[in-house]
Amino acid sequence: MAEPERAKVVEQKAPPAVKPSAKPVKRLSPLEDRLHTWPYLVRSEFVCAIIVLALLTVWGIVINAPLEEPSNPAQTPNPSKAPWYFLGLQEMLVYFDPWMAGVVFPSLIIVGLMLIPFIDVNPKGNGYYTFIERPFAVTIFLFGFLILWVSLIIVGVFFRGPGWYLFWPWERWDPHKVVAITNVDLPYWDIGGTGLPFKWMGNPKVKDLPLIGGGVAGTALGEVELLGLFLVIVYYGLAVTFYLWKVTRSETLRQLGPVRYGIVAFLFLTMMGLPIKIFLRIFFNIKYLWVTPWFNI
Repeated sequence: MAEPERAKVVEQKAPPAVKPSAKPVKRLSPLEDRLHTWPYLVRSEFVCAIIVLALLTVWGIVINAPLEEPSNPAQTPNPSKAPWYFLGLQEMLVYFDPWMAGVVFPSLIIVGLMLIPFIDVNPKGNGYYTFIERPFAVTIFLFGFLILWVSLIIVGVFFRGPGWYLFWPWERWDPHKVVAITNVDLPYWDIGGTGLPFKWMGNPKVKDLPLIGGGVAGTALGEVELLGLFLVIVYYGLAVTFYLWKVTRSETLRQLGPVRYGIVAFLFLTMMGLPIKIFLRIFFNIKYLWVTPWFNI
């Protein structure tokens, strides 16, 4: 009787067998782990477009903007403003040469936006919004669009009056207002109101160089100012210095490579030149930093 009982006890202590799951765990393939553009993204964009259209419709009804009589070529209105969506460019004309503000910068804006898919090496954020994974791209785009472009439009719409002078929104537009503004180029800038012009070694030009000056004297190339040329080279040379300093320690720079990094750095520094130029014009009355026979910066 003892043996069967012992066997029974052993049989009760044996652990139960683990049966394999009838349904294996299904892992999503890379193609299935995605969110389709239609209808999710398109639906959100369509709703945003409807809201913006409704706001513009209400704004167009409330704001007094009647269609006036046909333009008279013999009478120029004061102020003569472009449509609101072009006022950013018209405001840039205050601070830059017409060739730069009217041709070069708009072309760089269009080309820069077209190049974004080709210079972007970050695979994150495609099809969904994320600031944490794309802080540089989101910050730079919002700065360029909201701080620079939209702010210039707001200034042109609400703060520019007759003579293209600045008026507060509550101020009366006086067409006879005269403001004494003395804007000078950098070589002739009055340093701190001391009466001393900022003439760097007499504002030399290419024709004053000892080796090649004689060959370009009397030509347009000989009239190029060296001070402005030096400042432009140093300004864009910051990108080269930063790349050589960080390329061995930054994985992002290694992924970009020298060509894509050069494009990004050129567009970024050119964009930052706009607020720098506005600051110099408003607070120091500096009109141009570099004067050449073809364009001015």
